[in-house]
Amino acid sequence: MSTAILFGLMILLILVGIPIGITIGVATAVVMAYTTPMPLMVIAQKACTGLDSFPLLGVPFFILAGSLMCNGGISKRLIDLAESLVGYIVGGLAMVTVMACMFFAAISGSGPATVSAIGSFMIPAMKERHYGGGFAAAVTAAAGTIGVIIPPSIPFVIYCIVAQVSIGDMFIAGIVPGIIIGIALMGTCYLIARKRGYVSHAERVTTKDVMINLREALWALMVPVIILGGIYSGVFTPTEAAVVSVVYAILIGKFVYKELDYAKFYQSMRDTALVNGSLMFMIGLSIAFANYISLAQVPAKISSTLSLFIGSPFMLLLIINIFLLILGCFVDNIAAVIILTPLLLPVVRQVGVDPIHFGLIVTFNLAIGFITPPYGINLFVASTVSGESIESISREILPFIVSLILCLMVFTYFPVFTMGLLKLIR
Repeated sequence: MSTAILFGLMILLILVGIPIGITIGVATAVVMAYTTPMPLMVIAQKACTGLDSFPLLGVPFFILAGSLMCNGGISKRLIDLAESLVGYIVGGLAMVTVMACMFFAAISGSGPATVSAIGSFMIPAMKERHYGGGFAAAVTAAAGTIGVIIPPSIPFVIYCIVAQVSIGDMFIAGIVPGIIIGIALMGTCYLIARKRGYVSHAERVTTKDVMINLREALWALMVPVIILGGIYSGVFTPTEAAVVSVVYAILIGKFVYKELDYAKFYQSMRDTALVNGSLMFMIGLSIAFANYISLAQVPAKISSTLSLFIGSPFMLLLIINIFLLILGCFVDNIAAVIILTPLLLPVVRQVGVDPIHFGLIVTFNLAIGFITPPYGINLFVASTVSGESIESISREILPFIVSLILCLMVFTYFPVFTMGLLKLIR
């Protein structure tokens, strides 16, 4: 009964528009007050001790690095490179948007940040070329989901802390799926653009132009190489890699591209403080929530129910995928990862699913929630940047959701796409 009240109250608060962090805290406090003898001070204690984590320090630094690189001129150079590579194809600007999001995803680690950084350049450009405004915003919102798959990924870091697995391994596992998702979205863009007659550039750029743009963007493209290379070679930890990326972003933005001034630096620091403040508030209360449901033996009950399907791993993973896709429509990625990982990971381990592979499944499921109403944070960011209504973007986003779900099914049932590169490196 207490569990039903807990989740029912959470759903009710979410539906009336209460922020997810406050929703989690209020629901936990109400249920604890009426069903347990524990003092409510336990919530604050668990939230504080849960945030006392060295790996968690990497989150604000990755957020800051992405903001600094955006304000330091890196976004524009990544777009120029992408445009020189695929801009001449039918629907080229839409493909440029996807490719630019793939490049920027390797810097920011955040879906909404990717949509904001790339959308501010590409949505107006697509509108100028007579692409539909809703379509332009939908492409950007869909491509932003890659931001949490291609490393470094903030949700990956959170998952690894909760699941107690290697962040470096999780980052490696996201490379191939991130590229496949990008290719699938570009293919969707091509089919839609060909049907609607969206034009590309009149001329194909020369190899010389490509090399010039590649040289300009090379400093930006070195970020994932430095981060992943440093982590996997043992030079520094993932948390230290986040700090290194901040220092690198400052040096490149200030002394190479010479676009990072004091005002932009202050803006980056301010944006990071606001985002990280709300994120840590939500993570802390999510940890307290996870502690309560553990005491209430909710994981054991869910595990017992799902164990009925352990004889059919295909059906078990299908049920988990459907559940996560629906949940992603209502709950933030980070909060869902913290709450659900302790519940679901023991179950899938019983059928032989690797925790790294499962981390990719969970993160990608919830990333699709970035573009599905009513939560759909990427939709809201794209709407703000483009000036298009949520309704028009939601109509145009449907083919991209289908494409992403097909990718999800492939990754779920063919682990070679997530674990193959990691096994080769090992």
